[in-house]
Amino acid sequence: MSTSLHEIYNRFADTYESNRGAFDISSILRMFYDALGKNEGELLDLGCGAGEPVARYFIGKGWRVTGVDFSGRMLELAAKYAPEMNTTESDMREIRFAPNQFDAITATYSIFHIPVVDHFDLFRNIHRWLKPEGRVLFTYATKEYTGSDRFSGYKRFIDTDLFYSHATPDELFRDLEAIGFAIDSRDYHTIGGETFLWVTTKKLTD
Repeated sequence: MSTSLHEIYNRFADTYESNRGAFDISSILRMFYDALGKNEGELLDLGCGAGEPVARYFIGKGWRVTGVDFSGRMLELAAKYAPEMNTTESDMREIRFAPNQFDAITATYSIFHIPVVDHFDLFRNIHRWLKPEGRVLFTYATKEYTGSDRFSGYKRFIDTDLFYSHATPDELFRDLEAIGFAIDSRDYHTIGGETFLWVTTKKLTD
């Protein structure tokens, strides 16, 4: 499945670039940034794609940004839109960083493209990579998007069939709290005609 998604996103990159203006998340990024209370720091963007708007926003605020994406073509676009970002071509499930390295971690429109069976281990890694009191912003698919309480399968996005996978929000929140996160916010936003759950969390324990 991972190889398939890698190929899909390489093919999808040009379509994504032509449609990127349809998804304005600037207000969400602004609220997340304001909650961090830092004028500078280290951000990890998982599934960074073309480097905007997330990396571009934080770079503009003086932050240092590390981006991870398994699509080389997406990272070629990132070199154009966010050349200051330090990028690594990798599956976010396989990348490794030092403990307590980042002030914030984002994963917008990305985690739900990974099989739900891998979500717990990924969130545990994210918790490990965060500094104490560090915060996470991520997008989660729910039945509002897929039509099912739990889902693992393909849905059409623009002109491409993409893989989506999610549990229920309650199951997600239980896992996050078991790992050591406090949930700051859990809000549904409809952007570009799509409704997803946007979650922010804070690291409580090592």
